[in-house]
Amino acid sequence: MGLWDQLSPSLKAALGSVAATEGPALISAFLAKTNLGDLQGVVNHLQQGGLGDQVKSWLGNGANMKVTPEQIRAALGNQQVRQIAQQYGVPVDEVLKLLADHLPTAVDQASPNGKIQRT
Repeated sequence: MGLWDQLSPSLKAALGSVAATEGPALISAFLAKTNLGDLQGVVNHLQQGGLGDQVKSWLGNGANMKVTPEQIRAALGNQQVRQIAQQYGVPVDEVLKLLADHLPTAVDQASPNGKIQRT
């Protein structure tokens, strides 16, 4: 049983809320311990993995296109996703859901001028 499984539903909700408000910095910190590097690294992988249209919408000024956990898995690959999940003791499905839910907003917030600003 991973750490995520031991958290109460209210704590999981609070963490999700924090992730929504502190998106770019949290996700970059989260990814820094993986070989993706940071938010720009994951964006590069997603673009190369076939999600260029979604990423373009997140970087632009219009509405953010949604992305599914399955699209994240396909773009990043199983090895990358497992690495993130193992690093934090979180089930793979939870990592994918968190990324799908929060990555569009995090990238949007981190790119006010169309390019990700380093945090």
